[in-house]
Amino acid sequence: MAPPDDHDAGSTAQPGPYRVLARRYRPATFRDLIGQDALVRTVTNALDQGRMPQAFMLTGVRGVGKTTTARIIARALNCVGPDGAGGPTTEPCGECEHCAGIARDRHLDVIEMDAASRPGVNDIRDIIDGVTYRPVSARRKIYIVDEVHMLSTQAFNALLKTLEEPPEHVTFIFATTEIRKVPVTVLSRCMRFDLRRVDHATLVEHLRWIAGREGIGTEDEALGMMARAADGSVRDALSLMDQAVALDRGTITAAHVKEMLGLADRGRLYDLYDAVLGGRVQEALTVLTELYDVGADPGMVIQDLLTITHTLTRLQLAGDSDVLAGLPETERTRGRAMADALRPAQLTRNWQILLKGLQELQTAPEPRQAAEMVLIRLMHAAELPPPGDLVRALQGGGGGDGNAGSAPPQSGGSGGGAQAHGSAAVAQHTPSSTTSGAAPHASAPAAGRGPGPQPASLDDVVALCRERREARLAAELRQHARIVRFEPGLIEFSTDPGAPGDLANRLKQVLNTHTDRQWVVSLTDAEGAPTAREREAEAARAAQEAALNDPNVRAVLSAFPGAELIPPAGPGGNGGESR
Repeated sequence: MAPPDDHDAGSTAQPGPYRVLARRYRPATFRDLIGQDALVRTVTNALDQGRMPQAFMLTGVRGVGKTTTARIIARALNCVGPDGAGGPTTEPCGECEHCAGIARDRHLDVIEMDAASRPGVNDIRDIIDGVTYRPVSARRKIYIVDEVHMLSTQAFNALLKTLEEPPEHVTFIFATTEIRKVPVTVLSRCMRFDLRRVDHATLVEHLRWIAGREGIGTEDEALGMMARAADGSVRDALSLMDQAVALDRGTITAAHVKEMLGLADRGRLYDLYDAVLGGRVQEALTVLTELYDVGADPGMVIQDLLTITHTLTRLQLAGDSDVLAGLPETERTRGRAMADALRPAQLTRNWQILLKGLQELQTAPEPRQAAEMVLIRLMHAAELPPPGDLVRALQGGGGGDGNAGSAPPQSGGSGGGAQAHGSAAVAQHTPSSTTSGAAPHASAPAAGRGPGPQPASLDDVVALCRERREARLAAELRQHARIVRFEPGLIEFSTDPGAPGDLANRLKQVLNTHTDRQWVVSLTDAEGAPTAREREAEAARAAQEAALNDPNVRAVLSAFPGAELIPPAGPGGNGGESR
């Protein structure tokens, strides 16, 4: 990444009034633009070939460099080099009178107009009258119109003829954040460039580079937070850095950036999401209160939960590589475990509830109370069976008791169905319907029996955890647990590297709570059986091999050269399909 020119990027010790980082580090040449490779390549090639258009249309979100790019183009077209004999160039010198005048906004032949403050037809007539005169000193007269979409219909109509056949010494450069509001008749007369949002990794590196030049200490997590809050806008990111430096003159820390932005700790957000999915009311409300007390905005908490929901959904459907890039290790591990334990239907329902709740927060008289109600709504929704299970139950003739699962119904007495959510006990009238696909022998006992379910294998334990909404524990057991010994009331297992250290204690607590007996759960160094995930992968490989040996499949593969057999998506698949 090339540094800005010296006259644009001074040091902190430079005399005179302080210039904000967004101005001091404004790019002066095409090589200084970050994240806009397609635009730079096109414009530089056009300059080299002498094929520059007479009208540009630059569009993109705020702060990505539209006006800055317009000024760089103006420099490139008018630069004459240090000796005064140069021509249009892709590398403006920054020293000649034209480069210096454009950099200081003092050049007579580069006219900038803000259409937001001058949208009328009379303002455009001033431009139309001015294009007939040749430049005073520069090679070309440049008109830069910012926020061009704000022009009135009459103003656009007045500009059309001049824009279609401008004098050879005039170049128009338009910039807008609302490209859809620009008439098609204007767009068709311009070469359009869509400036992209600067991606998260590039923006973090840019902030780190500037911090190094300024002698500012930074934490990687703090840079990531500012880049994420800037949402692809370089100007917004630099404004946030200015604010963070003013907050703490030493090192920009993650704690200070969280305080400045009203953000919640990401680890605690996952704790909150886990408590909500597990139906632990008291824990969820306590975590929200703690986040609120340290300065997190309730609306930002709900927005962050929306982001987590989106991340988990993408992990399920799109894989890990793109989704987990740039996330801390803690978020990667917990996000992968949650995504394995949940279903897309649950996440979609959570998304809708959180999105509706975010809209309610904007009009609620007390945002914190509204956020608490959103979380409570999420927890109640977690107890409901998926709509598909209900439809299948009704179609199967089981509409009398409304249960969607395959387990037998429970009586309304104290024999089963009472489940602790924090400090509150909630009666479950659809005990096994909350987990689709759970093993029947791991579900609650039939009516009239006192003891709870008695798991007889690791699969039964995982099914029990899912039924009791311990999604995170179920996912960690599937991924890390290798059973060494399993007897009624006793489990010995070993774990893979990376397994949580409290896995045995949490498993013991869940079993003691939900099976009405005391369990001994211990870790050992002995080599155990394969994990559930490894067994599923091996079963899938065996199923695929069996399918490949099937005569019908071989005939299909022979009839379609280049076809291959792929396993069906999702867990539990035991066959294959050709493509």
